[in-house]
Amino acid sequence: MNPVQFYKCLADETRLRCLMLIESEEELCVCELTEALNESQPKISRHLAQLRQCELLLDRKQGQWVYYRINPALHDWAKSVLTLTSDANKAFLKENLANLARMGDRPNRAASCC
Repeated sequence: MNPVQFYKCLADETRLRCLMLIESEEELCVCELTEALNESQPKISRHLAQLRQCELLLDRKQGQWVYYRINPALHDWAKSVLTLTSDANKAFLKENLANLARMGDRPNRAASCC
């Protein structure tokens, strides 16, 4: 991935918040992201599809759920940008993380899948 493509993928606030939340939580499903961001499922799904196209995220299916995580094959410089951005901007996600913490019925992940 070249830097222009990488930064274009991050240029949208919803995509950036999704990435930062996934980076923070390691793995999230669409329902968790819709709750955290207070956005519609189609909007979140559309942005996640774009992030998969940019090869920033990978997904896996477990039962009825699809989980998203940061692509482990992402270049080190890109991983560093995501980590530094998340670490330096905790307040940016504070409300989103609080929404996620209040969410009931979060899907259970199989310990062996992660």
